[in-house]
Amino acid sequence: MQRRTTSSLRHAALPLAGAALLSACAGSMPSAAGTYSQAMLPAPVQVPAGHKVAMETVGVGEITYECRDKASMPGQTEWVFVGPKAVLNDRGGKAVGKYYGPPATWEASDGSRLTGTQVAVAPSGPTSLPYQLVKANPAMGSGAMTGVTYIQRVALQGGIAPAAACTALNKGTQEIVRYQADYIFWKAT
Repeated sequence: MQRRTTSSLRHAALPLAGAALLSACAGSMPSAAGTYSQAMLPAPVQVPAGHKVAMETVGVGEITYECRDKASMPGQTEWVFVGPKAVLNDRGGKAVGKYYGPPATWEASDGSRLTGTQVAVAPSGPTSLPYQLVKANPAMGSGAMTGVTYIQRVALQGGIAPAAACTALNKGTQEIVRYQADYIFWKAT
């Protein structure tokens, strides 16, 4: 199996674009009082009332895709999501956990971790993964993930399937795509 990392100017510019986006979105980030605004998000990915932000992270990493046969469509191929791998940083840039899968798992540096079930997605832009709302399963271990009820994926950059062709000639090839996303962790009030 061949494994490649996609490289282009859009991927090289990702960290710089991320800093610019975080700066531009500062108005929707929590204030010292800790109130995260969901007003700019599509309704399907907004967290239900009765929850408060417990932790905000910036996930920086990669998503692996593999060229495979389309399900139920003999002779046709497509890029299939294999899994993510990212470092979760706090707003100051300090690593506070990691995100990996499958299954999608968020793990804090204290060892507590959780998985979840996707509730909704909404488009975020043509070159980025969609916004996402996940209902958290009960945390494993005790720590930062204990009591988390929802996880939102917002402020997305990159991560979509490779632009390279996926054909019968390169079936089994894996491509790694860089991405960045804010993961907002919510607990019941």
